Amino acid sequence: MASFRQHGNGWQARIRRQGYPDITKSFQALLDAEKWARSVESEIDKGQFVNFSEAQRTSLGDLIARYLVEVTPTMKGASEDTIRLKAIMRKTIARWSMANLSAARIAAYRDERLKEVGAGTVIRELAYLSAIINHARREWGINVPNPVQMVRKPQSPQARSRVLTDEEVAKLLRALEPSGRRSAWTKPAVQLALATAMRRGELLSLRWEQIDLQDRTAFLSNTKNGDSRTVPLSSVALQVLAELPRHISGMLIPVKYFTLEAAFKRGVRRAGLDGVRFHDLRRTAITRMAEKLPNVIELAAVSGHKSLTVLKQYYRPDATELARKLG
Repeated sequence: MASFRQHGNGWQARIRRQGYPDITKSFQALLDAEKWARSVESEIDKGQFVNFSEAQRTSLGDLIARYLVEVTPTMKGASEDTIRLKAIMRKTIARWSMANLSAARIAAYRDERLKEVGAGTVIRELAYLSAIINHARREWGINVPNPVQMVRKPQSPQARSRVLTDEEVAKLLRALEPSGRRSAWTKPAVQLALATAMRRGELLSLRWEQIDLQDRTAFLSNTKNGDSRTVPLSSVALQVLAELPRHISGMLIPVKYFTLEAAFKRGVRRAGLDGVRFHDLRRTAITRMAEKLPNVIELAAVSGHKSLTVLKQYYRPDATELARKLG
């Protein structure tokens, strides 16, 4: 049964039905309130009513904030995800209520971001938003369709193929020599990345207790694909570890993800290698290792790839060298 009362300069309608929480909504005119109440009661009678009140009260920014508290800390890459999601919260799109967040508004956000960043970044941001909205629908009672799923994604950028030459590696390492205010951890992080093909997050998660110098291995308990793996350590890697100071925290490389990223970018600029990314070191390392480990199963065991298709994106053989091998 619906009831109506004056509320400020307007009217508030309240519907009470057994088995349903009270449903309220405010209107300027009593006639509009009565019309809404009849519509809702009819939907309840037909079993078709969906309560959008929570979606109307909740903005996309509210969802992101809750997701950052309840979900993000349980995920891999939580620190990087937190920074990216907080950046999205500062965008205009985050102010829209979930009831008014349409596919058209998501598409406008996509087009705006494509003017600022690359397609890969936009695809990742849309994936974030879609995951958050789906979680809110399943877990938090936000009864709205997911508008992100109705929006065309930008075309995926071509996979990177950058492999550093020996000369470029030498330039980079010289540019990362610690001096003055330069970090003492950036150069060894780069050297270990080149010697082990570890991902940056894997390197930054490593503790000395996971290193077995006698067996020449490093145990990674928490990797990107969810499996643990043991990485063999070459003579070069062992030499880097031998020269690495022990930090009180027990971490091999005791710096934050984005601190290392910033220091690496500065080194890249000093070396005159603009466009080189930290992840290019992994591709370079795998390409080098392929010369010593022609068995792709062994190579995948070192790199941690489950799919040989993905591994192919990292292994970039030189066509001239392949021609020599063919004879």
